[in-house]
Order: sequence, then C-alpha cells, then structure tokens
Amino acid sequence: MTILEAKKTIVQKIKAASKSPELDADVLLQALLAKDKTFVLMNRGFSLSGEQESRLREWTAARAKGLPVAYITGQKEFYGLNFFVDQSVLIPKPDTEILVARAVQLLSDRIDARSGNKDLGAKAAAQKCGGLEVCDMCAGSGCVAISVIRALADDERISVDKLPRWTLVDISASALAVAQKNASALLTPAQLEKVSFVQSNLFDALPKKFDAILSNPPYIPRKDARALLKDGRSEPLLALDGDIAFDGSPSGTSDGLEVFRRLAFQARSHLAPGGDFLCETGEYNAESAAEFLSRLGYGNVKIELDLEGQKRVVCATKGLAQGFKRSAGEQTIKAR
Repeated sequence: MTILEAKKTIVQKIKAASKSPELDADVLLQALLAKDKTFVLMNRGFSLSGEQESRLREWTAARAKGLPVAYITGQKEFYGLNFFVDQSVLIPKPDTEILVARAVQLLSDRIDARSGNKDLGAKAAAQKCGGLEVCDMCAGSGCVAISVIRALADDERISVDKLPRWTLVDISASALAVAQKNASALLTPAQLEKVSFVQSNLFDALPKKFDAILSNPPYIPRKDARALLKDGRSEPLLALDGDIAFDGSPSGTSDGLEVFRRLAFQARSHLAPGGDFLCETGEYNAESAAEFLSRLGYGNVKIELDLEGQKRVVCATKGLAQGFKRSAGEQTIKAR
C-alpha cells in the first residue's frame, strides 16, 4: 500500500467520525512514518511496510470509533511545542493559548519590574526575580506551565536565575505523570529544577503562597460534559465536569462553575498580596465567573477573549491591603 492509497483508505473509513478526515489522515501518516508533512505530500508513491499497514489499520479503526488523533499518536502540538498526551489528560486546545499568552505577558512584566531595582546588584536582582512563585492548578499535561516557562526562557532578557519557581498541581496521579514526562522532555535541566509536582485536591496539600495562580480547571456543566464524551473522544470526565463537589460527588449545580468557585475561594488564601489569578472558563459562563471574583473581593477583574473572539480567560488581582468581601454561597464553599 502506498501513501496515496493509505490516505484514501483512511479518509473513507473515518469521514463519518471526523470533521477533518484529510487532515487527520495526514497527521496519522506523519506519525506512522515519523516524517513531516512535506515528505507525505511529495512521496505519495512510497510503499508502507507490512508492520506499518497493520498499525495504520488499528489507528484508523480507533479514529473511526471517535478516538482523537492525539490519543492515537500520543502527541499534540500546543503553543509551538509537541506534548505527549494520553487518556488521563485533556488534549491541549488552541483556546487555552490565550491563558499562556496572558501569563507570559504578566510574568514578564513582573520580572522586568524586579530587575529594574537599581538598588540591587545584578546577582541580587536575579535572585529577587527568581523568587517569584507560580502555581499551575489542574495542570493536566503541563502544557500551560511548560509553555509559559519556555516562552519566558526564550526572552533574552530573562536568564534562568530570573525564571519563577513553579508548582504544578493535579488531583490525578496519572495526569501528573504525564506533566512530569513533558517537563523532562521539553525543559532544560536548569529549567526543570525550577519545577515541582504536587498531587492535591486543589490547595489541600499546598500551604504556601504564590505570586500568580494559573488554572484551566473543569468548567463544563455536568450534563454537557457527559454529552461531549458520547462521540468516543475518551477525554477524562474528571477534567471536564465543573459541577462536582470537593469529594467528587455531583454538586447539584448546573453552570459548570462549582469547581471554579471553590478554586477562586481557596486561591484568596494562597495568593500573595498583589498576586494574580488567571483562569480559563467557557464562553457561556465567563461573565458569571468574573462576577463571582468581584463578589469575593478580587480587584482588576476582566475577561480575555480567545483567538475566536470568545470570552475565555478571567483575570483578577488580590488586593494589597483591603479585606475580602463576603459573597453569596461563601459559607457553603467554606464548609466543603
């Protein structure tokens, strides 16, 4: 079977399950052959080995049942980097890149501000900048934190000493294992020394405070999250369903924001004064998320749009001195 024949076969068999069968076929062939798009395009007469044909039949059958290409190949590009993924983590989505971009801008500004202290020597200034502490809550594959670290490191003004220290947190041990694998593959040894991994139900196992907290938590309404999985995509429900209580049981809410509310409430105690909270939400509940942050007493609350113009990331700051307002439902969250 040639590449051309293989592509035609794949497209025919997966077109009922895929919105982009030709693109999926190209990606599967590139992964199968460990070649780039140009090779697949320019070598349509290249013959596959018997082993490759057998593996491709398995991959095609899996895709026809709805399994995403990223889970089949074990890799997904995000923010210009190639991440390992399996079914214990969500597949990185382009929507989340705005969270990364906003975090890079924010942390770059913080590092610049600290570096600009003329009363410090160069070494002391670097140490002070490196004192930034950042948390990636609900880290999953680690794509958010790792992408931010790589983007900051690519800035020639930011040395390794100035990079923040990172704590990647997830309730799932298997998800943390994926994040660790990606960090080892995509970060330098010096960068990796700045990263730690903690298994925790939100902040339960985290006594420390952070200068910034980033998160892409579950935020899809329970009913919708279950409906999404009917197409065979096999993403973890735990990472999608935003209507779950602290013990994993249904919360009884239906807006997808129960996990967010608990996260936002707990984050108040884990942010340093003036610390930043950046969280991805859905376009359908971003306004409600922003209103909740305001009621909790966060300042500078605003919503960032993704590449499609949808409301995607809520940003806020912990006040330097003012106390937090009490909010409707706070006692319920606090009781846990």
